[in-house]
Amino acid sequence: MGKNNSFLKTGRPVMEGKNGAVTSPHYLATQTGKRILDRGGHAVEAAIAVNSVLCVVLPHMAGLGGDLFAMVWDEQEKEVKSLNGSGKSGSQVNRDVYKQKGLEEIPERGPLAANTVPGTVDAWWALHKRYGKLEWSQLFEDAIHYAESGFPITEKVSGYVQDKAELLSEYPETKALFFSNGHPIQAGELLVQPNLAWAFKQISKDGRDAFYQGEIADKVIASMEKHDGLLVKEDFANHSSEWENPITREYRGYEIYQVKPNTQGLAVLMMLNMLEKYDMESINDGTADYYHLLAEASKLNFRYRDEWVTDPNSIQIPYDQLLSKNLSSKINDHFSNDKVFQESSLEELPSIKESRDTAFLSIVDGDGNCISLIQSIFHEFGSAFIPEGCGFLLQNRGSYFSLDSNHPNSLEPNKRTFHTIIPAMALKDGKPYMLFGSMGGEGQPQTQCAMLTRVIDFGYNIQQAIEAPRWLYGKTWGEDSSTLKVEARIPSEIVDDLKKRGHEVEVVEDYSQTMGHAQGIIIDSESGIYSAGADPRGDGIALSW
Repeated sequence: MGKNNSFLKTGRPVMEGKNGAVTSPHYLATQTGKRILDRGGHAVEAAIAVNSVLCVVLPHMAGLGGDLFAMVWDEQEKEVKSLNGSGKSGSQVNRDVYKQKGLEEIPERGPLAANTVPGTVDAWWALHKRYGKLEWSQLFEDAIHYAESGFPITEKVSGYVQDKAELLSEYPETKALFFSNGHPIQAGELLVQPNLAWAFKQISKDGRDAFYQGEIADKVIASMEKHDGLLVKEDFANHSSEWENPITREYRGYEIYQVKPNTQGLAVLMMLNMLEKYDMESINDGTADYYHLLAEASKLNFRYRDEWVTDPNSIQIPYDQLLSKNLSSKINDHFSNDKVFQESSLEELPSIKESRDTAFLSIVDGDGNCISLIQSIFHEFGSAFIPEGCGFLLQNRGSYFSLDSNHPNSLEPNKRTFHTIIPAMALKDGKPYMLFGSMGGEGQPQTQCAMLTRVIDFGYNIQQAIEAPRWLYGKTWGEDSSTLKVEARIPSEIVDDLKKRGHEVEVVEDYSQTMGHAQGIIIDSESGIYSAGADPRGDGIALSW
């Protein structure tokens, strides 16, 4: 345990039990997960139900119009599998279309930003088809209830609506949803979403076909055509999720699993390669040395992430080289404990747009089946465009594409774009040990490394690892500069030390949402105890029983 452990008295207890555990970024969704497990559902089915409720109660972060990635351990299969539930750009979507409109970049909002097929519903279907035990329709009962009857908006969600009120006013369907009596919806008011309830009822009755070939698809495409969008009906009909073997490496005897590109999970494994060379116990958490090392590891390894992370079908990704000890040593040569590395001394790599909002959840059931799942519509409120009569926002993940033909993430038809969202899983002695992840774009690899080092190197429980002061190196929330953001709970003398080393430090509030909402579960295979934690930076809770 670290010497500077004054922050280890957490605001909420770690939740412990032996029959199941659920954690998510909204309390209503977490309760839904427990109900599904109590009915005898598989962890995967509870995750689908939790995610469906998140699509209702966190509409700015999650939704039917977004993408999904999942990492699954099934006790019958005895191996980690990953599911890529991200959608491809449409068949009519190419660089020339945008250039003919006089655009040098893909717009971040509006129908032209919604140029990829939403993958979430098909991913749910693929998960249920492989692991489901309950009836498909049971998984959406709570989502339909909260959409139809309404739920009280939290202060945090209301804050997002207030902040983006001008944007949300641009599109009639969006304004009708998030405004009440001419004003942005306030905390404590009921958000009722009848069109979203209708969409969930279609999915509950007819499965994935309702979304990709039925009335929902018809409404989406009709609305896209009306508003100059680029997706066509065939794009939806041709979509499918992909099961994959994840990428993995060891960190101090633990096997860490990440989803392959087009996600940035590769960056976590590269950072861990570098961190493993250091005696973290002697460096100690809460010190300037710790924050400096983790921030510099992010900076140095992100350069390689930005060069290689895109649709693997469009580029040959050298996994062995990128995850090699040899490359890690070369990267480590640029690290100095006394000062920051000047990025300008390296060849400039392609620019990557920052990510925004995401919802991560993790679940383990009484049989030991586990899932880490992450789902997103990209920026807060995605494209800000709701197809008429559907009730859900379309993602703007396709705005991540570049219109530069030489960029690794260059826009092409039928291509998956760079994704920042990464669910993670760690095994110990070949058995699931830790399910973990966070929202937060650039911050996701950093928060995952924070959680791992704090659990594995410093011996924290999962709630301590989540609540401990966090940092974020890089660009986020629409900012142009790469600063080192630190929570105000980090002592001023530590901040001064970091500044002396050359960091451009920006102090943000305690428990800042800028740091993302992290969730996690630790599984003790010897005692059989599940320990779950949820982030006070969000609206979530953890349950274990």
